[in-house]
Amino acid sequence: MTRSSMSKDWFLEEGAKINIVDTTLRDGEQTAGVVFANEEKIRIAKYLGEIGVDQIEAGIPVMGGHEKECIKEIVRLGMKSSIMAWNRAVISDIKESLDCGVDAVAISISTSDIHIEHKLQTTRQDVLNRMADAVKFAKDNNLYVSVNAEDASRSNMEYLTEFALIAKHCGADRLRFCDTVGTLTPLAAFRKIKTLIDAVGIKVEMHTHNDFGMATANALSGVYAGADYVGVTVNGLGERAGNSCLQEVVMGLKYLMNVDLAYNTTLFREVAEYVAVASGRALSVSKPIVGSGIFAHESGIHGDGVLKNPLTYEVFSPEEVGLERQMVIGKHSGSAAIRSKFTKEYFIELSNQESAEILERVRAMSIRLKRSLFDKELMYIYEELKNGR
Repeated sequence: MTRSSMSKDWFLEEGAKINIVDTTLRDGEQTAGVVFANEEKIRIAKYLGEIGVDQIEAGIPVMGGHEKECIKEIVRLGMKSSIMAWNRAVISDIKESLDCGVDAVAISISTSDIHIEHKLQTTRQDVLNRMADAVKFAKDNNLYVSVNAEDASRSNMEYLTEFALIAKHCGADRLRFCDTVGTLTPLAAFRKIKTLIDAVGIKVEMHTHNDFGMATANALSGVYAGADYVGVTVNGLGERAGNSCLQEVVMGLKYLMNVDLAYNTTLFREVAEYVAVASGRALSVSKPIVGSGIFAHESGIHGDGVLKNPLTYEVFSPEEVGLERQMVIGKHSGSAAIRSKFTKEYFIELSNQESAEILERVRAMSIRLKRSLFDKELMYIYEELKNGR
């Protein structure tokens, strides 16, 4: 089976590898209103290294001052992860990155006509010239080079193919396909990435934004088409609606596409909480993979199934991402959940009649309070029952 197959049993060709490029410290921090202290950036970098991501995009050296010093400090950590710096297609930017000691650079320039005409106010040919000069300079200085095609998803495909061919000819190691305003769909992502790879034979990184809620789906679709790299951020942090989410992409690759990257996923909840606090962006209880409610079960049918075999309603164990299973007792609970809760947590064995009576009172109280019940309230109901009230 080839990498471009779309069947349910799709798998990687033997020896192939998907690389995760985390840009929390660059694109994530570009979220409006978000600023990381240098100590926070260094701590996040350490987390990413402990998880095992392949490349960390640490920041933008041309900003100078604290930004450069922070990037230098991350380089000095000596992690196994490659450390990348972001640059415009400008040689002076790349010189600043060289000064930081990074081993890789992202060289970014727009490729869509709307960007070229209105943002850059130049021509397609000038874009090609700028990119080529920047790539040659970076390769002459022994850097790994990712050429970023900004707004690639809205670019003319013939021109984008020419852009990628020239980048490859100049020595670029990969092309970052940027869905800058999140307008891709999974089918379009597959078609565009496969077209580029077939025509150019260059390694491709998916860099997808979540404006229409499809960042993770588009990233995985690009992998189906042959992309070797996926750009992500912790919690999907990023401009506007955010980027593809580290935790979603890694677990999606593992459980939906049979691609185990052997990362330390047990840190996922911990790093999610840290980045949420550092960024001032609260972590939703229903956030896929790492939300506190992802392994919380209240429905009687679901609870009964999970108690018999967790795989009935859980694809992977909560411990795998640093969470714990919760049996929530409320309006929708069943008697099996009541008995299990009292046995495992309170060490109280209930008869069938007792669990049925407690369940009736639980439902009444839950409706009155408009929420699930706390342990203290459950014990209050139990004590009332035992005292004949």
